Amino acid sequence: MVSPWTIGIIGGSGLYAIEGLEDAQWISVESPWGKPSDEILCGRIGDVRVRFLPRHGRGHPISPGELNARANIDALKRAGCTDILAVSAVGSLREEIEPGRFAVAEQFIDMTRGRPSTFYGSGFVTHVSMADPVCERLSGMAAKAIAAAKGKVATGATYVAIEGPQFSTRAESHMFRELGADIIGMTAMPEAKLAREAELPYALIGMVTDYDCWREGDAVDVTQVVTQMQQNSQLARDMLVRFIKALPAKREASPIDTALDDSVITAPDRHDRSLMAKLDAVAGRLIDDF
Repeated sequence: MVSPWTIGIIGGSGLYAIEGLEDAQWISVESPWGKPSDEILCGRIGDVRVRFLPRHGRGHPISPGELNARANIDALKRAGCTDILAVSAVGSLREEIEPGRFAVAEQFIDMTRGRPSTFYGSGFVTHVSMADPVCERLSGMAAKAIAAAKGKVATGATYVAIEGPQFSTRAESHMFRELGADIIGMTAMPEAKLAREAELPYALIGMVTDYDCWREGDAVDVTQVVTQMQQNSQLARDMLVRFIKALPAKREASPIDTALDDSVITAPDRHDRSLMAKLDAVAGRLIDDF
């Protein structure tokens, strides 16, 4: 099965000035899960529809732990997204992944606490697989786009998501290295989990802004992060345009499009209809079968 591409981009404020974005307009999308971070910038590049959501809102008013990731993913699905490419500032836990490099995530370690991490619950219990949490197709295309934009790229990275908003302690930083993490951030979880629950193929590009504090004498500060982000922003925008323009003319179906198949364990006679009503966008395909 083939269909048109509608690419959802989740990222920082420096990314929405995307070169060549036509018919651009900010659209408010309401969600039963609360208020998304911001309006969605809708437009197109060629035949590809683009939907950009500033993760922290324009001007960065929302703290990582207060992001409404459920509303964000739901709103992007309501806006017609078929796939999501997330771009996020990250710290490095490996010497060879230096500031200025881009790292494509392959795995995640979730160290966040207390963030709503599922659309499903009592009355409609659902378990999706997160064994392979990102879309291999999107990740591969993103890595090629970075290289085409003359950026340095590391692939196969493991991202550890911490609660924040504080940066990690040195002991924690060393522990994350021992756990096998390569990059560190505060926003990929539960974002990636929710994308999978919404049957949206998801890939994450980490823009490395600093070495985390495992390095002797190094400590992370906001000035360092922002400075490197600004240096990376033009390359990131270039990468996004190249990624979109390189997409195949038609979107072949992904296994993630049907990630909810055989995932619901609650018996039909025990379904919570009020919860199911909130799932009309993220699980509409599944809900229609009940």
